Amino acid sequence: MPRFSVIVPAFRVQAYLHACLDSVLAQSFKDYEIVVVDDCSPDACGPIADEYARRDHRVTALHLPRNTGLGPARNAGMGRAAGDYLIFLDGDDTLLPDALQTIADRIDATGEPDVLMYDYARTYWTGRSVRNVLAAHLDEGGPARFRLTDRPELLRLLMVVWNKAYRRAFIEAEGFTFPPGYYEDTPWTYPVLMSAGSIAVLDAVCVSYRQRRRGNILSTTSEKHFDVFDQYDRVFAFIDARPELALWRPVMFRRMLDHFSALFASRDRLPHHSRAAFFRRAAASCRRYRTPGAPVPRRAQLRHGLLRLGARRTYQALSGAQRLGGRLRRGSAAVRRAVRGTALRAHYRIQLRLPLRSRDAVFAARGGEGYTGSPAAIEAKVRELVPGVRTAWICRAVDAHTVPTGTRHLVPGTFAHWTALARSAYLVNDAAFDRGLVKRRGQVLLQTHEGTPLRTVGTDLLDRPAAARGTDFEQLLRSVDTWDFSLSANPHSTLVRERAYPSAYLTLEYGSPRNDVYHRTGPADVARLRETLGIPAGSTALLYAPTHRDYRRVQQPALDLERLVRVLGPQFVVLARAPQLAGPGGHRAPHPRIIDVSGHRSVETLALASDALITDYASLMFDYVNLDRPVVLHLADIEAYEAARGTYFDITAFPPGIVARGQDELFDIFATDHWRGSRSAQLRAAFRARFCPYDDGYAAERVVRRVFLGETDGLPLPVPSAARRTPSALPAQDGAGAGVKS
Repeated sequence: MPRFSVIVPAFRVQAYLHACLDSVLAQSFKDYEIVVVDDCSPDACGPIADEYARRDHRVTALHLPRNTGLGPARNAGMGRAAGDYLIFLDGDDTLLPDALQTIADRIDATGEPDVLMYDYARTYWTGRSVRNVLAAHLDEGGPARFRLTDRPELLRLLMVVWNKAYRRAFIEAEGFTFPPGYYEDTPWTYPVLMSAGSIAVLDAVCVSYRQRRRGNILSTTSEKHFDVFDQYDRVFAFIDARPELALWRPVMFRRMLDHFSALFASRDRLPHHSRAAFFRRAAASCRRYRTPGAPVPRRAQLRHGLLRLGARRTYQALSGAQRLGGRLRRGSAAVRRAVRGTALRAHYRIQLRLPLRSRDAVFAARGGEGYTGSPAAIEAKVRELVPGVRTAWICRAVDAHTVPTGTRHLVPGTFAHWTALARSAYLVNDAAFDRGLVKRRGQVLLQTHEGTPLRTVGTDLLDRPAAARGTDFEQLLRSVDTWDFSLSANPHSTLVRERAYPSAYLTLEYGSPRNDVYHRTGPADVARLRETLGIPAGSTALLYAPTHRDYRRVQQPALDLERLVRVLGPQFVVLARAPQLAGPGGHRAPHPRIIDVSGHRSVETLALASDALITDYASLMFDYVNLDRPVVLHLADIEAYEAARGTYFDITAFPPGIVARGQDELFDIFATDHWRGSRSAQLRAAFRARFCPYDDGYAAERVVRRVFLGETDGLPLPVPSAARRTPSALPAQDGAGAGVKS
């Protein structure tokens, strides 16, 4: 028999059923069957199910002679199921990649519990995906298997059928079935969890829960919402039939009141003429099943009391007052924001009329992030070489800890922030300052940029709307006109930017200050960084850092990292700097050899700690070759990327390392050691000679002496590449990590 029976009821989901079934058939775990139940759907759900059944023997298409509803359709699917475990998946939802493998592994690890609960993410029609906000309740710490009495907080999770796997023998022994009508999950999930002999949890998103704009049955206006009363009657009948479950009666009473209140408060579910009847039925159920004992939040106590008393008009008046209060609070907040904005603008205009502070310098990076990049390297060198200077760094409050002692921290949008922009003599950024900035006579603005450009930038995006995404080119050019100096790492960057950002600034072709650290960090420091990141001793660490795809609204993982580490073996770990890898909701189940560094502030630290880089079109490749460590490019979508964004040269013709056009090819490159062979070293050397001619560890000093000290002669000349020290060598290691450099 198969390990899993995946039961898919289908009714009016023809637009989504292909994606649903494909998400199951694409699973890496193959020991399953799919039972598609066509609930006499008037659209093409039946033919779609038949099509899949013809294509794959694991798919069974079951056609019901009449429409029965979601509950009876699931019962029909259970009647045909043969798997060890039952998994329910609605026809408009999907399984995430490797979900079944993850579920199977957890079932095995927890000794085959009666019920395994896993997580989901809501996926909206825009493509935005948000993980369940109560995911913390799925923490896998503590006993692997338990009863509901050990973790009653699990009842706070969404009580639906499709976020759990059920041991079929347990379901059949207890005789559980779904009732007809709306809210059929209620008399299934509560009794199943209360009577389960063993429960386990899986802290991983396994289901993408589609949030349809329209067409969701429970969001339609209908008197069928009165079915909720029958469903709670069934829950309490189940409890009353089993005296040992009496302890759950207060909890169910509280859950019932919350459910009734939510339904009554929803304006689009109950027909207006039936709202009074619904409230009376709710009050009757409350009086019938009242069981005090479950704690009720203070904000809900009055609402529950009015519901029990049947005081509908008072309840409605209270709800109306709460809604009015919410609108007033929001309006008051909007007024406060408007008043503050006016005050800030007036304050800035006053500051612009006051004298410049010739010793003040303001720095920022990446649109207000923490202390990082070339601006950080320049700021540190300013404090070292320019006596008496006062530096300030603009960043969010959460990043204030990254700012060095002695450097003032400025929160964007504050009075101090606008004072500094108005009166500081020096302004340094790798992006744009606030669009309200007025460049004063005597102020010096240095634009450092974020790395060497491979992809199209600036006004070159005029004929690439997918990449431009509504860029205000007039505002862009107004910002460019404020630049006094534009920092360039190499001749390629100079030529590109003087065309893409046309203005009268002076280009400083001095190298990239953010790369100075690669030439000044020793093996002992690298070893410390690796230990801080949790890289096991003797491991080979691969930094995976892909770039954003302009042609996709939702970023999708381009590389299966779990498969990569399985192919490469236990000596490899991956540092994953790719937020899109996390999947729906920004979370991914932890893997012992995949270290999520997506939120790490310093990419330079990650580069120093790694043995090799896997990337695609990211400018990081131009910096990374300073380390003389292998680079592998994964360019599976280069045609689409070129069409949408465009590049300044053919990276496949002049790459920094070995190029893989697909995932399997990339796996082969690592399996055969081609990634660090002689050809890789030759490509890297040529790339470094072309794009890193001035990266020698002194770029920041050249910038500071020219911009802040006004020196034009006697600047540190770039060290010839043949005479440079070995950059940031890896510490000596035992095992697989040794000898990575070519």
